[in-house]
Amino acid sequence: MRSVVLLLLGAHLAYAGTHSLKYFYTGVSRDIDFPEYTAVGLVDEGQFYYFDSNIKQAVPKTEWIRQNEGADYWDRETQNMVGYHQNFKNSIQILKERFNQSAGVHTFQEMYGCEWDDQTRATNGFIQDGYDGEDFLSLDLKEMRWISPVQQGFITVQKWNKDRAYIESDKNYFSSVCIEWLKKYLEYGKSSLQKTVSPQVSLLQKDPSSPVTCHATGFYPSGVTITWMKNGQEHHEDVDLGELLPNEDGTFQKTSTIRVTPDEWKKNEFSCVVEHQGKTVTETEDKIRTNNGESFSIGIIVGALAAVVLLIIIAVAGYVVYKKKQGFKPVSGSDDGSNSSART
Repeated sequence: MRSVVLLLLGAHLAYAGTHSLKYFYTGVSRDIDFPEYTAVGLVDEGQFYYFDSNIKQAVPKTEWIRQNEGADYWDRETQNMVGYHQNFKNSIQILKERFNQSAGVHTFQEMYGCEWDDQTRATNGFIQDGYDGEDFLSLDLKEMRWISPVQQGFITVQKWNKDRAYIESDKNYFSSVCIEWLKKYLEYGKSSLQKTVSPQVSLLQKDPSSPVTCHATGFYPSGVTITWMKNGQEHHEDVDLGELLPNEDGTFQKTSTIRVTPDEWKKNEFSCVVEHQGKTVTETEDKIRTNNGESFSIGIIVGALAAVVLLIIIAVAGYVVYKKKQGFKPVSGSDDGSNSSART
């Protein structure tokens, strides 16, 4: 009898390594039953901050930020985001003209933030803009210049690259200001951000001829690797790796699905290898959940529903890269945790 072996492997380490502070801004060109502007802040991939143009208020999403930052912080963030909303609306209009568009729903997005390795002390910063799901602008901090992969972005690139003082300000923000806020947030939330929770892993299959999904959920931190093995060798053919999704309780989930014929299953031994921090679990084929037994879809659906709002905010037109457009400049190191740069 063939067996499907599930292994959970990982380094026996406390939560250490690379930490991140990221912000995602999304502007939408017209009412589609979704806020015109949304902003999400993430520490180590967990949401701690939210704003949208309907509620018109920056709000905390974790207890650790709620307990450590008071009304002044949130009032300042709200004022910044109200200004960003108008800048995103202006930028979409300029981009519609550049791309010769007069109708339809359009999105303008920005992603920026920094990373810090608490072991090597290495740091990294990034800021990117996207329009309608495609890359538009990004800042190359090594070369100290803005770049664009599309002709419509060249005007902005030429304009911004002439402002060396502003690029220096960007560099300072990502190498210093952003890192300091990341460290502060990590200190605020150390009791929850430094926890380690191992994943619950299941093999899911609709029926014997359907693809098999390896589903890891409930784990923290977010770093996890899922790979399939065939007869002891890594197997990448006909494998679909899902996106990392947040669960409502602050943990994460991820899936990897393999498509093979029933005959191939019978003749070979497949295994799903999930790498996280520190545990080994083995499951055999008779434990695969199917629609005839446990309702395996429930666990995925619950987590996915919790993730839907966040993922829509991060990417209305697909999970892409983000930023601003002509006359829409990037970072100026603010006195809070976010980038206060957007202006036309």
